[in-house]
Amino acid sequence: MKHPVLALAVALIGLAFRAPAADAALPPPADRPVDFVRDLKPLLEASCIKCHAHGQKKSGYAIDTREALLAGGKSGPAAKPGDSAGSLLVQLVAGLDPDRVMPAKGPRWTPEQVGLLRAWIDQGAPWPEGVALGRGARAPLAPRRVELPPPRRGLTHPVDRLLEPYFARHDFKPPKPVSDRVFARRVYLDVIGLLPTPAELEEFEKDRHPDKRARLVRRLLADNQRYAEHWLTFWNDCLRNDYRGTGYIDGGRKQITPWLYTALATNMPFNSFVARLVNPDEHSEGFARGIVWRGAINASQTPQMQAAQNLSQVFLGINLKCASCHDSYISDWKLSDAYGLAGVYADEPLEMVKCDTPTGQVAQRRFLFPELGELTDSTNRTERLASLARLVTHPQNGRLTRTIVNRLWAKFMGRGLIEPVDEMDNPPWHADLLDWLAGDLAKHNYDLKHTMEVILTSRAYSLPAVGGEELVSDRFVFRGPVVKRLSAEQYLDALSQLTGVWRDLPASTEIDFTTARPDLLPERPHVRWIWSDPAAAQGVPPGTLWLRKTFTLAAVPDEAFLAVAADNRFRLFVNGREAGSGDEWSKPRLLEVRDKLRAGANVLAVEVTNGETKKDDPSPNPAGFILEAWFRAAGQPLPGFGSDASWLATTNKVEGWEKPELDAAGWTAAVELGPPDLEPWRLQTKLTAAISTAARRGTIRASLVAADPLSTALGRPNREQVNTSRPTAATTLQALELTNGATLYELLTRGAERLLAAAGTRSPRELAVRLYRQAFGREPRRAELDIAEEVLGRPPAPEGVADFLWALSLQPEFQLIY
Repeated sequence: MKHPVLALAVALIGLAFRAPAADAALPPPADRPVDFVRDLKPLLEASCIKCHAHGQKKSGYAIDTREALLAGGKSGPAAKPGDSAGSLLVQLVAGLDPDRVMPAKGPRWTPEQVGLLRAWIDQGAPWPEGVALGRGARAPLAPRRVELPPPRRGLTHPVDRLLEPYFARHDFKPPKPVSDRVFARRVYLDVIGLLPTPAELEEFEKDRHPDKRARLVRRLLADNQRYAEHWLTFWNDCLRNDYRGTGYIDGGRKQITPWLYTALATNMPFNSFVARLVNPDEHSEGFARGIVWRGAINASQTPQMQAAQNLSQVFLGINLKCASCHDSYISDWKLSDAYGLAGVYADEPLEMVKCDTPTGQVAQRRFLFPELGELTDSTNRTERLASLARLVTHPQNGRLTRTIVNRLWAKFMGRGLIEPVDEMDNPPWHADLLDWLAGDLAKHNYDLKHTMEVILTSRAYSLPAVGGEELVSDRFVFRGPVVKRLSAEQYLDALSQLTGVWRDLPASTEIDFTTARPDLLPERPHVRWIWSDPAAAQGVPPGTLWLRKTFTLAAVPDEAFLAVAADNRFRLFVNGREAGSGDEWSKPRLLEVRDKLRAGANVLAVEVTNGETKKDDPSPNPAGFILEAWFRAAGQPLPGFGSDASWLATTNKVEGWEKPELDAAGWTAAVELGPPDLEPWRLQTKLTAAISTAARRGTIRASLVAADPLSTALGRPNREQVNTSRPTAATTLQALELTNGATLYELLTRGAERLLAAAGTRSPRELAVRLYRQAFGREPRRAELDIAEEVLGRPPAPEGVADFLWALSLQPEFQLIY
């Protein structure tokens, strides 16, 4: 690939040779004062710093500082303050000599840009102190106390009090807030990722409380289940956590979904959340562990370097990727900084490798900001990581709180207080607002929901949405939230709300859904680890045990699941038919068995083997079996049962042991070893997770399942890299999936069948009204009703309903958050 940077580097070599002046052909200087940082620094950084800055001096020319830029290369001065026409740098960028144009390839400087350079030189080439090309000054690290402007009548909210002088400086008078309907749809999608139901919307619009918007915000934030399942998408992207993909099959990557879900559902304080990821336990280690790539990799992609890069990007807004290969060209971070941080995660000293060439030097382990304290450089990994976690979450590390509140502002408003959100050394458009939000988060025990409530209850959040062109404006002025597209997960969940078709089960059966909804499993049966020997938990010789349980059902339930685990492995039969097997005692299997049940007596038969895979190893080891049965009919849970002393056991294999008709008269009662959390297994949480997964069947949201072709086309990343934001531009792939994709076709077809099967949807008008209310939160217009009746058919037909759902789902009113 050919870069303008390289072309410009070639042209800059020409500074060693003098060219005759050609003043008559030069564009005129700009007729206004030129701000070096705003007007010229971006142009020079985009063109020439790779070869003429940060230690690179092609033809002896460097431009890191004012003095170096003016001095020129081997042939003498490049620019003369007060005399732009006589400056070689101007002549080259103006392209007076076709054989020596800067840049020689790629886009040439426009006359306006040359005019800016001329004006700057003519105005004396002012260069602010402390500014270096490609290396903006680092943002202050420590928190900063911000005094709020005094409240006045009608303006008491802290965010709005801070914004009022800003609006005044930019001659912007905030318009009236959006309507209740628009606000409700916006805040539902932003907080829980779902559309408000028609009933919820009607209730909110009829509410007469003057603070009803704040009350709605608090109610949504308190909805732990829907909140956690929406924000799981954001954090999965940031922490590159997924359900399948590179590394999972061969153990080179570890999922943290169960821990992450619980952290979100319980609103874990953000400093604790970060500390648990920086200094992880077995449940949260997937983030710092990274991905063990197959084959030969660059030294900057080792798991330790990944940990340093990802920690810095996600929590500190620092890009260490360049500095993982060489001293950064665009910041002050050096190779030794990246290796110093990566070394904390390495058990052996890390030799620095520069651009794939070993340097023979080892960087001392250290944190990026030594002013926060000394890192414990211990040979004990646990001590090092604990020390690092303390420094990252240190109260004086204002960068941690600034970075996360900036991300939250960007999520709700469509653009951060600092952009890009991963470059926290860039200047904010409102420093006081950023610092006040950061300080307020720390003051309130790092409660992210508190900060969300502060932002969402401000007048600023209620302002009418502005167009996306605001995002790319060089003269950005905040005037309200930017119109946003639904994320892939929001779009799929909104379709599920329309159709009633949700995902069946989550990708992971280890999520404890009761952490968000304690009422999900109101009654649990008596469940115990069982065996034939009371000492089995401490260890018994290898062997095989056969177990049986007879239970009676008045009728076959609508849903039936068994959560099963055994140390070491099991095979389970229901009424003589094999239902499943497992060989990981630490991961209970969730088996669906409804199709094997019958009204009346039913028999479970299990073969459980204790012993390692080596058949010649007679060493005693723990042995146990545990099971919990869960049933539901007509939407209501039925009494279940668990493994206990009512089960029968034998150590003698009997022919036909799995058959329901077997006479088990010679079998003895199983021995209860202890509750699910008995050592050494401690399986209570995972058993609860498996059963809670069964209880959530058929209500699973898109964030809890692996990506499909539609969600991938709509921007869901593969999460092999950190993704702190997603592209929002429409693509050809999206158009293809939305018009011809099998995933969407199947969802809409199933949805149409379900809608027609429901009572009270035979009238096309009634069905159209119902769908408009759910999709758009409003009544259909007369013309829309006429079209709907024509598309749906009289009476509605499955194909017509599917087509109508498709048409609704493609409307900007459906896909955008205004």
